[in-house]
Amino acid sequence: MPLPDARGGHTPALTRLGYGAANVGNLFRELTDDQAWAILDAAWDSGIRYFDTAPHYGLGLSERRLGAFLQTKPRDEFVISTKAGRLLRPNPDDDGGLDLAADFHVRTTLRREWDFSADGIRASLDASLERLGLDRVDILYLHDPERHDLDLALREAFPALEQLRADGALDAVGIGSMTADALAAAVRGADLDLIMIAGRYTLLEQPAADEVLPACHARGTGVVAASVFNSGLLAKDEPSRDDRYEYGRMPEPLWERLQRVVAVCRAHDVPLPAAAVQFALRETAVRSVVVGGSRPEQLRRNGELMALPIPDAMWDDLAAEGLIR
Repeated sequence: MPLPDARGGHTPALTRLGYGAANVGNLFRELTDDQAWAILDAAWDSGIRYFDTAPHYGLGLSERRLGAFLQTKPRDEFVISTKAGRLLRPNPDDDGGLDLAADFHVRTTLRREWDFSADGIRASLDASLERLGLDRVDILYLHDPERHDLDLALREAFPALEQLRADGALDAVGIGSMTADALAAAVRGADLDLIMIAGRYTLLEQPAADEVLPACHARGTGVVAASVFNSGLLAKDEPSRDDRYEYGRMPEPLWERLQRVVAVCRAHDVPLPAAAVQFALRETAVRSVVVGGSRPEQLRRNGELMALPIPDAMWDDLAAEGLIR
């Protein structure tokens, strides 16, 4: 059921917990088709009905696998988003290697090409629909525009998304990014229904609270919170100092902050991952929390964590410690 939004249109209703399908595009490790299907099956059985993907994820593999799975489900029972901005083209330089520079274990038979033009955005959507095997997606995000040209995105790409929405090709449009400045600029400079904040509004760090969330409230823009486990740091009760943080080693101030968060959760007997997956939904602009997962048991566990009762006193103590807003 679509929800009325501030623009008088309708944004699809999202389940509190969504699945981000980068892992079924062979992120970090290779999965068989059967393994990917089992992950998606576990997500569905856990009550997830919002699925997010992108051409970037495994050079189209994520879209193909997710689409094959969703074709077996009633179309009115799920919401799907994908992304635009990078077109997939044949790679004349393919040497038989893997796309490890982007962390995907897939052959480099294709390459990504930035294209923020109206024709490029339309072509990206058409190609995604072909890979998915679906006749429409509900939401289209512009993917990481700051990595190419944010000004160009504001001039060309976002108006192209808005036109697709006006034409009825999409229910909602937005931006997906892990950069708070880009998210804030997009909310202020375009007519967006949703934004996907990746890793910038989590239990551990909330830079999006400074400008992004106030802009969303002012414009009536909804939020999807992704990467809420901060590269897996918050996915276990006892993080390790050697755990990976985004693309490298965790900065010392962040590690010290994490230890304080862990201590508060432990004092209230709340698993750290439960606090991490539920934190963003305390913000009224947040419509859904999107998590990844490369094993079925991870999806089942995330569903349980989302349902776990958490006392208000824990959130109060985190706020009193200056750890959350």
